[in-house]
Amino acid sequence: MFRFVFRLAAMVALSVSVIMAVLDTTRTVAASALVLTPLNASWLAVSPDTRAAFETFVRAKAGPLLWDTVIAWGLNQPGFAVFAVLAFLLYAIGYRRQRRTGQFATN
Repeated sequence: MFRFVFRLAAMVALSVSVIMAVLDTTRTVAASALVLTPLNASWLAVSPDTRAAFETFVRAKAGPLLWDTVIAWGLNQPGFAVFAVLAFLLYAIGYRRQRRTGQFATN
């Protein structure tokens, strides 16, 4: 059951990554220059209230050092890359290995 949840979350994250990549590609073609939108800018455009609430929560619970170093760095990365890495990690967690039975190494 949990593997399915992780694989579903990976599929959603990959879908968001592709959408963000298409938006960046469209902006790049329109501007005739490379455009990589940071996750922070995308988040602020979609929902500034949740972004502010997230910052307040992290600063209160984990401290401002974590926000200023790790989270702020991650939010300044291109959004499609952040979601692609997240999709890969979620898929790796939910991956089911194939059992190999009856196979032996031969000389």
